[in-house]
Amino acid sequence: MSGDGDLFLGVDVGTQSTKAVLVDVDSGSVVARAARSYDLIGGLPAGHAEQHPGTWTEAVIAAVREVSLGLGPRIRGVGVSGQQHGAVLLGAGDEVLRPAKLWCDTSAAEEAAALSAELGRAIPAGFTAPKLRWSAEREPAVWARVQRVLLPHDYINLFLTGEFFTEVGDASGTGYLDPASGSYDAEAVERSAPGLADLLPPLRSCAAPAGELSGAAAAALGLEAGTPVSAGGGDNMMSAIGAGATRPGVSVCSLGTSATVFAFAAEPAVDPGGDIASFRASSAGDDGVAGHLPLLCVMNCTEPLEDLRALTGKGHDELTELARTASMGEELLVPFFMGERVPNLPDATATLSGLRPGSLSPGILYRAALEGVALNLASGVERMRRMGIEPEEVRLVGGAARNPLWQEILATTFGVPVRVLVETETAAVGAALQVAAAVRDEPVDRIAQGFVAYGGAAVEPSADGETVERLARLAGRLAGAVAAQRTP
Repeated sequence: MSGDGDLFLGVDVGTQSTKAVLVDVDSGSVVARAARSYDLIGGLPAGHAEQHPGTWTEAVIAAVREVSLGLGPRIRGVGVSGQQHGAVLLGAGDEVLRPAKLWCDTSAAEEAAALSAELGRAIPAGFTAPKLRWSAEREPAVWARVQRVLLPHDYINLFLTGEFFTEVGDASGTGYLDPASGSYDAEAVERSAPGLADLLPPLRSCAAPAGELSGAAAAALGLEAGTPVSAGGGDNMMSAIGAGATRPGVSVCSLGTSATVFAFAAEPAVDPGGDIASFRASSAGDDGVAGHLPLLCVMNCTEPLEDLRALTGKGHDELTELARTASMGEELLVPFFMGERVPNLPDATATLSGLRPGSLSPGILYRAALEGVALNLASGVERMRRMGIEPEEVRLVGGAARNPLWQEILATTFGVPVRVLVETETAAVGAALQVAAAVRDEPVDRIAQGFVAYGGAAVEPSADGETVERLARLAGRLAGAVAAQRTP
């Protein structure tokens, strides 16, 4: 690769892998990529999902060394995206006291229900606050040694800079930060776990560099000490930057292990029922203050598709073609294989109904899975509309967004056109763009919009009345299935 311009490094520490990208802001391109994969800790009870934080740092070192080989002197900043809602507990000397409980860990469902009742608002089981109460009540000997509580991306920033801090976007997914004010909620902090107020990191701005690469981290990564590090944020917040959801009117749907729909808002957007998370953005609005990011998150997205691929022995492309020509009846897959976050049913199970002769064919089952996930997402999008978040179009990101049949189904269930972005690693790219904006003291929206490139024409909602009516009937049955699972 030729050239000698400035480069910015973005790192996304996810559930399945860590990805690193090098971005050339001036040319509007990603010039290098690398990734390292890993798994959850095996053998845990149902509902538990954990990883060792050391797994993340090892992956960061390997991916960054690969992507930056020979380019270290050109890297002007580092930004970190991380999986949200995790709980990293550190003791003396920043010793990791136990594996981190992840966003998809629902073992704290009882604690979440208790917190929700005490605070008078919904706290999902996947949020950080219930995990901390779980730790304090069920592992008191461990909790007694805790000196710092971090989110996953905070832990990587600690590794990079040696400093203890967080930022408002990722922190708004803990359950103990007030998203309207952008400060910790004293009552929620007190009720989450004993002594938590003394264990939380200070908040730093997303609009300015938050620290510098330490000598030890620089040596491990092959970069230069003193390189600016931005505040970073949660993967959804960073994906919003990478997808250009840095101004009102832009909605994004990310399809992966989980699925999200989010949109930038200048003012707080609150769902009275709590299904739509009232997150803060990790990007600033025109006033220089972090904006808002109302967000829908469902835990079940590609899991049923992967199960069907394994069951049938057929690839996703073949299954998609079979699904396109499948003669669909009233088959409905309620896709709650991992419990569910929205609707808030951590102990829910998946169901398949409306079967008839031939329904168990691969094509019908695969389409039922595509439709079931889409309908669950669409119910959340409709709730966002009632909050005043009206999408003009929905930008699709994530590996599963490439499925052309799913694009058509999503457009029809959302009721607006969908467009696929060329860039799939929007979280890692968003982290790079955030630090670029901070270092250059430029509005992140101006930089982000330069990276938005579409992979084709917009996909319009179906004009076939029978298809629209059938999906509407299935949506009604999905709502009934949700109500049934909520009934004791």
